Amino acid sequence: MKEKTKKPFRQKLLNQYRLVVLNESTYEERLSYKLSRLNIFLFFSLIATLIIISTICLIAFTSIKEYIPGYDSTALRTSAVKNIEVLDSLTLVIEKNQDYLNSIGSVLLGEKSKEVVQKEGKISRLELSNIEFKTNEEDSVLRKIVEKEDRFNVLESASSKVQFVLISPIFGQVTSRFDYSIKHFGIDIAVPTNSPVKAIASGTVVLAEWTVQTGYVVVVEHAFGLTSIYKHNDSGLISQGDLVEAGQVIALSGNTGELTTGPHLHFELWRYGNPVNPEDYISFE
Repeated sequence: MKEKTKKPFRQKLLNQYRLVVLNESTYEERLSYKLSRLNIFLFFSLIATLIIISTICLIAFTSIKEYIPGYDSTALRTSAVKNIEVLDSLTLVIEKNQDYLNSIGSVLLGEKSKEVVQKEGKISRLELSNIEFKTNEEDSVLRKIVEKEDRFNVLESASSKVQFVLISPIFGQVTSRFDYSIKHFGIDIAVPTNSPVKAIASGTVVLAEWTVQTGYVVVVEHAFGLTSIYKHNDSGLISQGDLVEAGQVIALSGNTGELTTGPHLHFELWRYGNPVNPEDYISFE
């Protein structure tokens, strides 16, 4: 017998076939098409490509994609935008709170804030003590009387002209005075341990915590840009966020912290971020 020779694959693809449609009753030829395997393959490939392109367009340009897992919806995008706005707002709030905490830390450590340093770098301060005023003898006497009467109990606001009375936090011997040159921004008052420490004016407690260097510290924020600081206390009688009245006992003096040399109260008075000499406004002895 003769062995059949295998035709190459290319030849199989190009072989012509006829597709005939006949009438079943009369066997009359109604339609006929010449086909090859290559034509059939190309035809179905074209149909598959058209279906894929149509499906992609349908998903990409219609709302059907919202029902397909992995695609974001309009509601999801709106929620994402709102979350971004909330995140930005929270970031601003955190930055402001951090600046506020940094300023409180600067007050506790006796350092200047960045704003104060920038202002001092741009603006040269004019000390009134360096100016010579020509006054007669009567004016000098009157000035001394007024200073003696008003020096220790009244601080006047230049903007509102409202008198602000300050109460001495404690009475005792002043052992160390205010000295800006050595960054001693307050005064030290020697008093027995557990002596009552009073608030100099009404205000809000912004800090009441224990620190390693200055022991139990209380910081009270008052009106007119005033902030009072009480350090080396043995214990506190208030908490952060409390409202205190002028003369209210807020702590008991002590000898706490690494920077103390004996039982005393270290008192500081700040105004608009700058330390001022407490003895210019309050009598401690």
